[in-house]
Amino acid sequence: MRVSSRFPIAVHTLLCITQFEHERKVTSTFIADSVNVNPVIIRKTLGELKAAGLARVDAGVGGAHLARPLSDITLLDILRAVEGPDAKLFGFHDNPNPACPVGHNIHAVLDGHLNATRHAFERELAGTTLADLKQRLSELTA
Repeated sequence: MRVSSRFPIAVHTLLCITQFEHERKVTSTFIADSVNVNPVIIRKTLGELKAAGLARVDAGVGGAHLARPLSDITLLDILRAVEGPDAKLFGFHDNPNPACPVGHNIHAVLDGHLNATRHAFERELAGTTLADLKQRLSELTA
């Protein structure tokens, strides 16, 4: 799960939807203004969130909405929606030199630690919902 900026953009997108959907149409242009990116990036993100069943988008300029309750959307759901279920958290160089004692053994030395870190990261994300983030956002904007 190599995490790119797509993940925080997706979280930002969903928080914009939940923050503003009862006040106005939440369009890709509106969200893009908040994220400070091109609306095309938001449209792509919304497409991924829609495909994952996390958001729905009304045709035309109807706006975006959550497809599930806030408490049913975890950060891990969002991450998997935009990065894919098999994305890597850590990149690894493809061809360590097998003739070198370090290169030959680097996977045996490091892979277990990287896998443990990935599992801890996923557990943390799975334990945090969009409702948790919305609550924190409400506290900060009060």
